[in-house]
Amino acid sequence: MAAYKVLFKNSVWKDFESFPKIELKKILEKINSLSTDPRPIDSQKLSSQERYRLRQGRYRILYSIQDEDLTVWVVKVAHRKDIYR
Repeated sequence: MAAYKVLFKNSVWKDFESFPKIELKKILEKINSLSTDPRPIDSQKLSSQERYRLRQGRYRILYSIQDEDLTVWVVKVAHRKDIYR
């Protein structure tokens, strides 16, 4: 299986600034794992969109997959209570 390239929407980098460093490290490890398996068993496809949700502790990672380009776009990372704002 070919490796996917993981890309970030610019606003995601701003989200990261407020996260505790220990949590940020775990989140980035989880995101990095998407390059080898963009649809891990613990991910959920969002019914209303062509996006997926992945949990890392109290945080949620929203991303989309472009199989034709072999890319994964991380579009939002937030605390679970703030994810859909």
